[in-house]
Amino acid sequence: MSTNDGSDTIDDKPMPLLDHLIELRRRLLWSGAAFLLCFFFCYYFSEQIFSFLAKPLAFVLEAEGGGQRLIYTHLTEAFFTYLKVAFFGAASISFPVIASQVWLFVAPGLYRSEKRAFAPFLIATPVLFTMGAALAYYFIFPVAWKFFASFQSANGAGGLPIQLEAKVSEYLDLVMKLIFAFGVAFQLPVALSLMAKVGIVSSTSLKKYRRYAYVGMFVIAAVLAPPDVITQTGLAVPLILLYEVSIIAAKIVEPKRDAET
Repeated sequence: MSTNDGSDTIDDKPMPLLDHLIELRRRLLWSGAAFLLCFFFCYYFSEQIFSFLAKPLAFVLEAEGGGQRLIYTHLTEAFFTYLKVAFFGAASISFPVIASQVWLFVAPGLYRSEKRAFAPFLIATPVLFTMGAALAYYFIFPVAWKFFASFQSANGAGGLPIQLEAKVSEYLDLVMKLIFAFGVAFQLPVALSLMAKVGIVSSTSLKKYRRYAYVGMFVIAAVLAPPDVITQTGLAVPLILLYEVSIIAAKIVEPKRDAET
């Protein structure tokens, strides 16, 4: 067990419950204001954001020689799709502000050593999420969309052509699901390192159950990704690599029991 030597203190001063509630209200207002500003900004550029998300599909359809368009079949579908784009973009852009407000509310109640311990994880979380989203957009999307578009045929069943006519809402839902799945999956080193930090797991146990973890990665990929081998493998392989990184990170941050005894 660790002991406080006097230099490891809490910077906060005692506050009544009402003051804590006022402080919480202020942090929530700042977070809500940041999200709303980002939402209106993203809605203004929602068409450009959606075009960026649709570029991988556009390139694939152009290479396949198919129709380069997305359709919507309900009058309100395009409008609500752009609302989803704005919400998705606002959540991504405002996350650092919201996370900083949560940290400013919680940090005064932490010891200095606890602040130093949690700071790297707060920085790593958005970085890893961005890496996961980038992997999905720049690698998984082109490969997966090419696979799905390959089922187009000029002479399909009964001589009728089979052509992809993707809907804007369905395409956005799939893109958001994959980006979110890859972003969350890339938080594996953060989660396991935190668990190792508090002693729930250890690098030794992570090594011991490595083979079972590998199987679990493919199960997770099967649940989060669409039911095709390309996307599931594209998620499972990075998860396995991140698991190996987590073992190294756990080795670094786990309590040194030999030094304490």
